[in-house]
Amino acid sequence: MNRVATIPLQRTLSDAIQRSQEKLAITQQRLATGKKAANFADLGTETVRNLSAHTLLARQDAQSTVSKRVGTTLSLYQGHLEGIETSTMDLRQQIMTAVGTGDAAGLQEAIETAFAQFRTSLNSDEGGTPLFGGSQTGQNPFVPATLQDTATIDADSAFRDDSVRSTARVADGVDVTYGITASAVGKDLYEAFRSLAQAGPIGDKLDDTQTAALKQALDQLDTGLGSLRSVNAENGRKQAQVETLSKRGDERSLLLKGVIESNEDADLGQVAIDLAAQKAMLEASYSVFSQLSSLSLVNYLG
Repeated sequence: MNRVATIPLQRTLSDAIQRSQEKLAITQQRLATGKKAANFADLGTETVRNLSAHTLLARQDAQSTVSKRVGTTLSLYQGHLEGIETSTMDLRQQIMTAVGTGDAAGLQEAIETAFAQFRTSLNSDEGGTPLFGGSQTGQNPFVPATLQDTATIDADSAFRDDSVRSTARVADGVDVTYGITASAVGKDLYEAFRSLAQAGPIGDKLDDTQTAALKQALDQLDTGLGSLRSVNAENGRKQAQVETLSKRGDERSLLLKGVIESNEDADLGQVAIDLAAQKAMLEASYSVFSQLSSLSLVNYLG
């Protein structure tokens, strides 16, 4: 007759209970963290792929940060360039009206206002660093403080920027060179303001000398606006390039995050189902173990 000893059976059941407890603990950890595994080693064959995806995502995020910063700088350039263009166009219209009618009431104030806009934009900064200064960060790139100063300061002496431009890595293998200097924007326009300053204070009526100076200034304004628009167009092309690369980078980030999530993130719905099933199984194992432990042959001997 075959017999099964009680103690070995209890040990077998105890081992099964420990395995169930371990599975339940792992499931509880998945529920708490939302992750399939506690570390990369537990991912098994997907470990190498996920490590690579994390590395690529970190690099992409860094490049995305750089591209957004560059995009912000290019937008600041655009805002200042458009501000200069608007004020210059308004001034040009008022000069044309004054030349045509001989009535120059308010023209001097308009010239002063346009020059102030011109000077403020060229000496604008981003985080304390001159925006149009090139690599010259310790001083304003545009020297004259007033319109009257331009009468005695030539164009070469009026600008203290240089030709150095910034370069940024905005995508894998793609470096964007960007940056605008004050002289590139304003050297031609400066000549117009210089002619206006040398014409002296303009009253309500123009004399022949002032009329000639205003006509000369109109030609110089047209030349300056052409240079300004050319610079702004190039800046716009850089903006479009950076925006396109930034969009591609965001799409790549989403793809990499998808790879990581599919391998690492737990299905919380399935985890909840597993948790309930494992809990019920463990409770049943406890009940069986308790009943088995209470068995004794003495209870059945007469």
